[in-house]
Amino acid sequence: MSDRWVAPAPMLARIAHRLTAALAAPTREYLPLLVQDRVVGWITPQRARRLAEWPKAFHVSATRVECAASLATPASRTDAFEAVARTLADEDALTAWRNERYAVAVQPDEAPLFEVERAAARYFGVHTFAAHANGVVASGERWRMWLARRSPTKPIDPGLLDNLVGGGIAAGSSPAATLVKEAWEEAGIEAGVARTAHVAGAVHICRDQPDGLQRETIYVHDLWLPSDFVPANQDGEAVQHRLCEPDEVLALLATDDITADASLVIVDFLIRHGDLLAHDPSIATLEALRHPSTSLAPPG
Repeated sequence: MSDRWVAPAPMLARIAHRLTAALAAPTREYLPLLVQDRVVGWITPQRARRLAEWPKAFHVSATRVECAASLATPASRTDAFEAVARTLADEDALTAWRNERYAVAVQPDEAPLFEVERAAARYFGVHTFAAHANGVVASGERWRMWLARRSPTKPIDPGLLDNLVGGGIAAGSSPAATLVKEAWEEAGIEAGVARTAHVAGAVHICRDQPDGLQRETIYVHDLWLPSDFVPANQDGEAVQHRLCEPDEVLALLATDDITADASLVIVDFLIRHGDLLAHDPSIATLEALRHPSTSLAPPG
């Protein structure tokens, strides 16, 4: 008789209920942020009024925020956004400064229109990208999964459980390079091992957050690790690692002790791995959460 594990329907319903609330579509009002007549971000009216105090950088109306036409190059826009972000940071309007920039473009394969400090990405509502990996250990017909506890000093989701490996993709980097970098820093995984991660697609998030609008695409990977592997954090950003049985993972997903981002990545794994009964009524809800049918933008 097979001992293949299948997620119990009642627990899956609890997870679907929790994530439906945590990953709910935006409800606040946002104004589009335009560069060269192209929408690159979304900003609340209150934040737009603050940006109006930089008339050389932004032209603000009742319906939109436009980057000044005089900022005609990516470098000039980057400098302008940097100066504004520095002031906003001094006003405690941003999360902790990272000294890392995100590239901002309308489409991922296009040349960036400018770069912006990571801490300001949600303030401006720009589309960001990340690479995460489920750290998984084979165990017969079952599996076990490594989770990491984020440092209590992290600016986003301090102290919560997370995927074993995950991080934002900085300007000039790629999903593959980010995964290798984060795998070493967060879990002490050598580059050769990290490169064996299976590319499994992407999940998408668009939701209101206290620091602005999170519009993010997470490139999902599965990294199968040997049974004797033990994570060793290198940069102080993870303070604990837990190797969890499937039932324990499921129980955690029903709580707020694990980030919504990581929860979505793990749900994606459960669906792809065939750990849900085909007729489970929660599947449609979870599918809609990992692949929203609408674009990554708030309602107009």
